[in-house]
Amino acid sequence: MRIGIATDHGGFELKTKLANQLREAGHEVIDFGAHELTPDDDYPDFVVPLARAVASGSVARGVAICGSGVGASICANKIMGAHAALIEDHFSAKQGVEDDHMNILCLGGRTLGSEVVWDLVQTFLAADFSQAPRHLRRLAKVAALESQFGKDA
Repeated sequence: MRIGIATDHGGFELKTKLANQLREAGHEVIDFGAHELTPDDDYPDFVVPLARAVASGSVARGVAICGSGVGASICANKIMGAHAALIEDHFSAKQGVEDDHMNILCLGGRTLGSEVVWDLVQTFLAADFSQAPRHLRRLAKVAALESQFGKDA
């Protein structure tokens, strides 16, 4: 799978390790940065290009990391077609894809250990959207809100 990954300084070490793990597992990794540890960088500079790539389909899924994962999640969700969520448990990593068509997994670089992160990422990547009528109906309502109120940074 072609996976995009992005972080600011808050998840730099985690992103580096995770990108290597993804490559070793056979995935193609597109790294949207940060490419060096810079304490004053800003997550939108890296997360927005990632979210746009996921929304356009140039990458199948994305992983966005910042210190807590909250900022990355808020930022990614400003892009039309990005369905991002901060995830800290396996149930949500799977269910978020299956029911809600989540395509960007957001993680806290300062809140989760690398072994837990790897388990969450594997769960996220293994899940498929169910296409169940009730989930399609709900997503159509979300899409209508996006159209009505606008979305895209």
